[in-house]
Amino acid sequence: MDAKSPPAKPETQPVSKANHRPSREEAEAAVRTLIAWAGDDPSREGLIDTPKRVAKAFGEFYKGYHEDAAETLDRVFDEAGGYDDIVLVRDIPFFSHCEHHMVPFIGKAHIAYYPRSGVVGLSKLARVVDIFARRLQMQERLTNQIAQAVDSGLDPRGVAVMLEAEHHCVSMRGAHKSGVSTITTSFTGIFHKDPAERARFLSLVQHR
Repeated sequence: MDAKSPPAKPETQPVSKANHRPSREEAEAAVRTLIAWAGDDPSREGLIDTPKRVAKAFGEFYKGYHEDAAETLDRVFDEAGGYDDIVLVRDIPFFSHCEHHMVPFIGKAHIAYYPRSGVVGLSKLARVVDIFARRLQMQERLTNQIAQAVDSGLDPRGVAVMLEAEHHCVSMRGAHKSGVSTITTSFTGIFHKDPAERARFLSLVQHR
């Protein structure tokens, strides 16, 4: 995201326009249809239980639709001894699915913030990544949602988020180019206002 454009407000829960969520049986029937459309026989031995497995897997892949990042960040610790410098959690692994092809993109997230009145448990930041990643996504939106959720939940002096990911819709189809990395960033507060703070964040992320 362009650092000169402040990100929009967070989407903690997606807005569904559907009046009816299909049943498990309807989901399994859809998988059988796709198997047949691909050219195989959904009733053969190796595929007969595949619709059940796919439906179960989708429940894991997309469980973020049923979770709220605000609840994850609702406990802030103020016993940090007055610590007010940067907090950075680096190399948080994640996977998500491209909303255009429903193909995975896999990478790492880096999140930093400047506390204002307290800090949050470090695992909570990783949990926020997971909540938004386990939905159909665009990497740009995912980056922004993470930044805004942390900004809203902690009220820090600033938040910085960077995602690095390889999109399998590029490596497995279309261009068929593996090893291509996409980097997106989102900044709020002092990270948004001060180029030196953005440079510090990027330096800390890149330092190994």
